[in-house]
Amino acid sequence: MTSFPGFTSSETFTQIPDSFFRMLNEIKDVAELKVTLYAIWRIEHMEGNFRALSESDFDGEALGLGKEEIRRGLEKAYERGILLQSAKDANVFYFLNSPRGRLSADAFAKGQVKPSAVYVPNKSNVFKLYEENIGALTPLLADMLKEAEQKYPGAWFEEAFEIAVSRNVRNWKYIEAILTRWKENGKDERRDSQDSVKDAKRYTEGEFSEFLKRD
Repeated sequence: MTSFPGFTSSETFTQIPDSFFRMLNEIKDVAELKVTLYAIWRIEHMEGNFRALSESDFDGEALGLGKEEIRRGLEKAYERGILLQSAKDANVFYFLNSPRGRLSADAFAKGQVKPSAVYVPNKSNVFKLYEENIGALTPLLADMLKEAEQKYPGAWFEEAFEIAVSRNVRNWKYIEAILTRWKENGKDERRDSQDSVKDAKRYTEGEFSEFLKRD
């Protein structure tokens, strides 16, 4: 078991309806609990009119579940009424059973709204790094990450995220500033990947200082 370092003051938070906690004693299947919490988290951080997930949007690696377990969890969450299932032209999506979710599910079934893809899980390492270290993606952030992938070498992202986490700065602009410095000044100055935490002090001054301010 990996020890959890604790929550931070700089991370995002997810609102969970109080009524969910009153159902906890009824949820016996871990798969149902995991997919329900994952759906609440992902949908809560979405933007736009279409806020729903397809079965393939549930990251099995992040959830620690196989495809069949995810499918079983979704079926139970749907049967319980926590999630709504809506289909149109062979496309099936799951919505939260909330006022917004009910309206969206009905509109989707009638063809009044279309899915707005934010990202495809496991297609890109930078998306996975962002969700693991910062939080859920929004359409705007997804576009920014896609643009960054075109500008910087893929191997740089993991180290840049590592530096940000070591400084407790979970902010994409800070990470992008690191990548920009490497591109403009060259990354040869770095001795090896182990130095990314040891000499993180260099990423607290100059153009980086504004990201370290606390309210």
